[in-house]
Amino acid sequence: MTIQQLKYIVALNEHRNFVKAAEECMVTQPGLTIQLKNLEEEIGIKIFDRTKVPLKPTTPGKEIINRAKKILREVDDIRDFVIHEKNQLEGECTIGVISTLSPYLVPQFIKKMKEVAPKMHFTIKELPTGLLINDALTGDIDIALMATPTGANGLKEYPVFYEPFVAYLNSNHPMAGATHYEFQPQDKPQLLLLEHEYCYNAQLLDICGLTGSTDKHDGFTYDISSIETLKNLVKADLGFAILPLLSVINEKENPLYKEFNDPKPVREISLVVAETFSRKLLLQKISESLYSCLPDSMKQDFKYKKIQWNDSPYFVESVKGLF
Repeated sequence: MTIQQLKYIVALNEHRNFVKAAEECMVTQPGLTIQLKNLEEEIGIKIFDRTKVPLKPTTPGKEIINRAKKILREVDDIRDFVIHEKNQLEGECTIGVISTLSPYLVPQFIKKMKEVAPKMHFTIKELPTGLLINDALTGDIDIALMATPTGANGLKEYPVFYEPFVAYLNSNHPMAGATHYEFQPQDKPQLLLLEHEYCYNAQLLDICGLTGSTDKHDGFTYDISSIETLKNLVKADLGFAILPLLSVINEKENPLYKEFNDPKPVREISLVVAETFSRKLLLQKISESLYSCLPDSMKQDFKYKKIQWNDSPYFVESVKGLF
């Protein structure tokens, strides 16, 4: 016995005609007839007397139809409840954020979400990429804000924005006086990377066309996990770094900060959730709030992109024309 079969017998009872009932249920007449026959055979009771014109429900059929109507009302109530749950902005939510983004976007994001969802309680966790992927899969966090693609099965990724990379040079670097930065082979020994951020490091090595490690510098090996530490190492003339734009957005007058020539290297920043995540309105509001926190210089290359989330479209921000 299926919900669809119950819908068929209710429609038949209303129209007392197979053709009209089939049209209402958007099924062929033979298909509806077969389903009715299957149901009657399963329960061992004739629901309709087909010898009558128009057909009429049998005595036990009337009771079955009445109970079917009640069940279908309950199904509608469940559907309404699920829609409400998906669309409410209340309750708890744990968001994990990559450490290379968290200090520069989370404070503004928290203030914005307090306005957008005042009844919600958010827990923000700053984690490296590997733990974000694991915790999103296990359910230890609800949403991850991180660089994508992850390549992980069981996760869905919804791009929010693309963040350009910039070079952060010490005053003695040969290109310190240039308007834009272009990687030079002799720069390899001086490139500073972050420990435990394999995704970030892989992006930087790809930008520079490198394949090997660059973690040894004049007798020192740096095992650090903070962009601010990288910046201070650069200021101390101990190397140079390639950093995401938001980490230096307030240093535009700083001569150490150099943009790349076009096409600029970028990283995709997405909201990442388990495939079973169902709170689409919350995801939409988080995406919109994050985008609103970006500086205007990063918004100008973006546009709204329609993404299908299950059967309901919602909008997140996506980049235009970078690829």
